[in-house]
Amino acid sequence: MAQTSNKSSIPITELFWSLLDKADRKFSRVRDLPNFGRNRNDADFHKAFKIYTQLWKLQQEHRQKLVEAGLRRWEVGEIAARIAQLYYGQYQRTGDSSYLSEAYIFYEAIFSREYFRDGGGGGAQAQDTALANKQLRFLARFLIVCLVLGRREMVFKLVGSLKAMVDECKKSFQEAEFREWKHVVQEIIRFLKADTTFMNMRPLRYSFLFDSHPDSLPVISSSFARRGLVVRDAILCSYHHNEVKFTELTLDTFRMLQCLEWEPSGSFSTRNGTDSGHFGTGINRVNLFQDIRDQTLPPNPRKLILYRPSITHFLLVLATICEELPPDGIMLIYLSAAGGSGLSNPVPLTSEISLDTAEKIAGNFSNLEICSPLVSQQCRPTRPCVENKDASEIGIDEQASLWLGSRGTGGSSSIYPCDLIPFTRKPIFLVIDSDRSQAFKAGLSTLISLFCISGISKVQSLYQ
Repeated sequence: MAQTSNKSSIPITELFWSLLDKADRKFSRVRDLPNFGRNRNDADFHKAFKIYTQLWKLQQEHRQKLVEAGLRRWEVGEIAARIAQLYYGQYQRTGDSSYLSEAYIFYEAIFSREYFRDGGGGGAQAQDTALANKQLRFLARFLIVCLVLGRREMVFKLVGSLKAMVDECKKSFQEAEFREWKHVVQEIIRFLKADTTFMNMRPLRYSFLFDSHPDSLPVISSSFARRGLVVRDAILCSYHHNEVKFTELTLDTFRMLQCLEWEPSGSFSTRNGTDSGHFGTGINRVNLFQDIRDQTLPPNPRKLILYRPSITHFLLVLATICEELPPDGIMLIYLSAAGGSGLSNPVPLTSEISLDTAEKIAGNFSNLEICSPLVSQQCRPTRPCVENKDASEIGIDEQASLWLGSRGTGGSSSIYPCDLIPFTRKPIFLVIDSDRSQAFKAGLSTLISLFCISGISKVQSLYQ
């Protein structure tokens, strides 16, 4: 009771600014958290979301008082934009499409009500420049949400607004300050031109209008089917030079993202569900758990997009997700990269090349000792296997490597089939989109077979 009375005695304006400062700190904490790792960030998200919910209700109930105290229209828009960012961030961490839909509702309301068109206050150029950058960042984030949701009409509308805003800023402010935004406009235009050929085709993502229900598909009657394995996590990694992209969403990872997305059904899939007239109620209510999906469809897998990661970061993410993979889970790994040293020189995809590559990769691996801790004392190598040797000397063929790095960084930026061996302890589905995909497949298959045979023979010799 004492806490309630003390809280009610605080002036509304002081309470609002105090909550806003607290919300900013919580938001920064959630934003800086890694977007991989199962359920480890849920508590921080809910704490931040709770504070922003209080802020939103407070400004609704006491808007006039807060405006008189100095609250500007663009600050209200920024609160709504951060709620949308929280929703989208949680969608990235969980794969739950309801969060993505809520982010769209908030972003669309901000766009239609033009919250960021409010003046910067006082006419100061620094304030006007900061406000212009806020609006441009808002448009870019809204574009990403619309692309993932497949809202193409809104995408083209936003591109027009983004281009007009950049042109306006170049006239009003120093052009150098908005040079990067000009590049962003060029990126999205190039992205949409490259993706135009897919617009009039059957959608990549699941659609109840075109696809049969999963229950009607043939059932696999085998020992594997009894495990009930489901794709729970997907790592979508891309590293090409001069690739078609928008921000960190490349065209290849975008299409893979769509293939792994289940289209929301129910009222949200209809045109009336997203009319602008409904956004007044949408943004005025903060309903985190409104379910607009068909519960009979399988849940979306978590999808982590890695844009030009380093080898160490890629392996760190892979190890974390592999460690936390549920017992019934499959991890999908999509790698889109050039082969060898990063130069896209096509390799003939013939069976002869694949077999030859496999023999090269297997080469000297038959001389390596592959042992578990149980037999480590009897089969420990007498000398280091890879000490002072390059990749070719130990049987690793550069033709079977993928290049995740800038030019001139050497073999430290190459990922080899043997790098993925430790993660085959869990069910994985590997997709290699490269000119060296056949060589990589041959190398990985050979290594797995060789490692299994070597390990079994060592254990058998131990107990003979």
